[in-house]
Amino acid sequence: MTSNFVDYVKIFCRSGKGGAGCMHLLHAAKEYKGGPDGGDGGRGGHIILKGNAQLWTLLHLKYTKHVFAQDGESGGQNLKHGANGTDKIIEVPLGCVVKDAETGEQLCEITADGEQKILFAGGRGGKGNDFFKSSTMRTPRFAQPGEEGTEKWIIIELKILADVGLVGFPNAGKSTLLSVVSAAKPAIADYPFTTLVPNLGIVKYRDDKSFVMADIPGIIEGASEGKGLGLRFLRHIERNSILLFMVPVDADDINMQYRILLDELKNYNHELLDKQRLLAVTKCDMIDMQMQEELQKEIDADCPVVFISSVSQTGLTQLKDTIYRMLTDNA
Repeated sequence: MTSNFVDYVKIFCRSGKGGAGCMHLLHAAKEYKGGPDGGDGGRGGHIILKGNAQLWTLLHLKYTKHVFAQDGESGGQNLKHGANGTDKIIEVPLGCVVKDAETGEQLCEITADGEQKILFAGGRGGKGNDFFKSSTMRTPRFAQPGEEGTEKWIIIELKILADVGLVGFPNAGKSTLLSVVSAAKPAIADYPFTTLVPNLGIVKYRDDKSFVMADIPGIIEGASEGKGLGLRFLRHIERNSILLFMVPVDADDINMQYRILLDELKNYNHELLDKQRLLAVTKCDMIDMQMQEELQKEIDADCPVVFISSVSQTGLTQLKDTIYRMLTDNA
């Protein structure tokens, strides 16, 4: 089955070539020596990126391999200006980054609905011979050609925009939590990598407030080096305001799992460590309060810790309270 979630496309873009200026001398009745009247060429069309909040993936661009803007038209006699080439607009979901496919240089990013950025400008139109006339050159017999457009392969990557990103090993309970606290319905099963694409859910909070939570596919040790689902989904964590680390209560070593997850993020992008963090110990319906209190003393994390169970829905109110307080304190 082909997934409808597409977060990476590679496209060849070409902005339009500028139209040539016109070289023409006026021919009219009773005008024995008409002056220059060649018009300028029109500019080539731009390649423009535009944010669209109604789009969630790059699926609509999956089979788009070439995007060409229209060339500008040549100038004409009687100072006629050539028409500009039609711009080509590429609509993308919010959170997209565009890179030069050859160098990896980031060209631009789109984070707001309706935001437009010129990715590649069209070539300027050439000047007609009328532009070059002067007191010393009354009859220029030349005009400029139009400028060439820009040709380049680009990569468009989607980095999901969410308030909270769920970080954990496969089977940590991320999908189950999202399905309980929001209306999202991610695939859930008791085996690794059930989640193969990021899922977004809107979590309703007190007094009609809400925040967006993203279930990121599970990380394994070595993900920052490309193991498992690897780098493909680590980039989605970069846009989250809060990273919610999730470790199941039956893990062999909760502290060790937390540190491994932290190291993977550090190896991928050291700046991720500057984000706010929260640790949720999941599946706590498997233990009683006495064991929970003992575990609380053993956990050595540099962030707040909450104990939750998505199945029995215990600790979820405290979790949402903590998340919302962290979001508003940081606003």
